[in-house]
Amino acid sequence: WMLPHPNDMGMWPQFRSPLMWDVFAVSTYMTTSILFWYMGLVPDLATFRDRCAARGEKVKAIVYGLFALGWRGSARNWHRYERAYLILAGLATPLVFSVHSVVSFDFATSQLPGWHTTIFPPYFVAGAIFSGFAMVLTLMLPLRHLFNLQHIIKEAHIEAMCKILLATGMMVGLAYATELFIAWYSGNIYEQFAFTNRALGPFWWSYFAMVGCNVLVPQLFWSQKVRRNPVLIFVLCIFVNIGMWFERFVIIATSLARSFLPSNWSYYEPTRYDVGLFIGTLGLFFTLFLLFFRYLPVVAMSEVKGAMPEAHAGHAKAHAGHGKEH
Repeated sequence: WMLPHPNDMGMWPQFRSPLMWDVFAVSTYMTTSILFWYMGLVPDLATFRDRCAARGEKVKAIVYGLFALGWRGSARNWHRYERAYLILAGLATPLVFSVHSVVSFDFATSQLPGWHTTIFPPYFVAGAIFSGFAMVLTLMLPLRHLFNLQHIIKEAHIEAMCKILLATGMMVGLAYATELFIAWYSGNIYEQFAFTNRALGPFWWSYFAMVGCNVLVPQLFWSQKVRRNPVLIFVLCIFVNIGMWFERFVIIATSLARSFLPSNWSYYEPTRYDVGLFIGTLGLFFTLFLLFFRYLPVVAMSEVKGAMPEAHAGHAKAHAGHGKEH
């Protein structure tokens, strides 16, 4: 149990357990992420408030006004906003490393072959960045086409993301190779069996699906033609997402299916409840995602406005001087 402390029997949880560390790491990361996301919405929510008020949509104006927190766009508002946004960005960056490292400790601190390895923290961090960029591209590319956002989300942005996918994919591939090497080099027969079983045992298909999708597929991003083809990028990112799902499956299912005692060996077969839960998580995510696109801005209007040439102090003078020359 995680809450309450202590429970009704007057017992406290084991604070040296990584499961307990998870509670603090994930809750802190979730709180910072929600605040960072919401903070970026405040100026745009104020824009929505003013537009709804101008159209006479009073209910919407009140709702957006409540979430806009009295934003007026004054110099003081912008000063406080930019400072708070910078602080939250600074907090979120190390939290990316800490939360995935702590999650990996759930496996790394156990004694089960295939889990008890020190490479898990950097391995999980690289995998999180890798799968995160793949998922962002999977969602962004269709919406870029549907909402005609080519002038905002440019080809250079997508190409840069593909390069990061290539780099992090190679890091994940290095982690896979390091796991195999350490299992051999350690001389531990249980570790050696665990990794041999992953590649050649009953779950061989999941292991090679993982390696194929996460290591081989990203190598196509070496080609500039591939990095500039949105349809091909979308398909490749789907394969990366599939590969990262298989990575979780390989880590959990193959290690538990063949533990120390042969009498405990079994073959995992998903039940209808497992399949239903998996489909339900996809349904919940896409429901929330589409609701976001229905009621909130697709891109951060205030950030795009701030990045435009007109937002810079010297733009008006340079433009006026250019006009005089003609």
